[in-house]
Amino acid sequence: MPTQNPGHAFARVVSAVRRLLDRNRSPDRNHRDNNRRIFSDLHAQERMLADRPRMTFYHAAIQRHIHPGDHVIDLGTGTGILAAFASRRGAARVHALDHSPILKHARSLAAANHIERVHFISCHSTEFTLPAPVDVILHEQMGDCLFDEAMLANVCDLRDRLLKSGGRILPAAFELYCEPVQLNTARHVPFIWNLNVHGYDFSSMERHRPQDPNYYHLCGNDAALVDRFLAEPVPALAFDLHTVDEATLSHDLRFQRRVINSGRIDGLAVYFRTRVDDDLQLSSAPHDPGRAPHWGFRLLRTEPADYAAGEVIDVKLTVDRWHDVDSWRWSHALAPATAATG
Repeated sequence: MPTQNPGHAFARVVSAVRRLLDRNRSPDRNHRDNNRRIFSDLHAQERMLADRPRMTFYHAAIQRHIHPGDHVIDLGTGTGILAAFASRRGAARVHALDHSPILKHARSLAAANHIERVHFISCHSTEFTLPAPVDVILHEQMGDCLFDEAMLANVCDLRDRLLKSGGRILPAAFELYCEPVQLNTARHVPFIWNLNVHGYDFSSMERHRPQDPNYYHLCGNDAALVDRFLAEPVPALAFDLHTVDEATLSHDLRFQRRVINSGRIDGLAVYFRTRVDDDLQLSSAPHDPGRAPHWGFRLLRTEPADYAAGEVIDVKLTVDRWHDVDSWRWSHALAPATAATG
């Protein structure tokens, strides 16, 4: 038995204490702290600003749907670029909210670009209030799994408290996809218990399946990782932020996909699409030629199975908390031969 390194033992104690502290903090507090840390990083901001489909989408949406004289809330303003677009469009007042230290850069950038009528507020949106409602809520609260930046909770809270009747949310229409895919065989990394490397069999590792939910989903930006979609993509969930009620949003999705491209299922690719107008959409789909590249797509890993063209895959996705992908559970199975197309 190897000698225990005292430094390693101390590190394990520190790690255990940190995990205990994290468990005693609310999930919302952990999420806020994580977002504050991520979005204060300049590289994270660079990736968003350099994402041309993203910036073109938002610039066009603001040009079309924010009007001179509008009062606007920019939720999660970051470097303040969307607030600046709204100001240049003629908004009478833009309340630019962010609880990250990035706000100091937003203020200096606005001054350097001679942006007026933007009021930068350092607070979380749930702590912000106004004496009168606004015309528009502008946001970019989408995560790789759509919900994982608490979009529903944050936008709907502002909508219910501070948006005028008939006011606008940009963007508001969303679709979530959860599609069976085969990955590029040369790059696919299976579960360890599915491996056999030159006759060295790892199947016994199945009894040691990790308990960490994070092990079972991966995030990728490289569309070439996905070799093919087994079926024609169809939204698993669609909603509009003007009317959605987070409390009644389904947490148990079951749907079917008829196979048009025979192959091996390696996982379920999760991505989103949002629409402002029929000709103004933004997508994180792996094979969309106009996809916004700074978003990744999430792969919900599955046991491999081969499906032939014409067969129907029965997919189930059960969610405890939409904003926490670690709480998601999923499965797939061959549907009965009489099953209808999903």
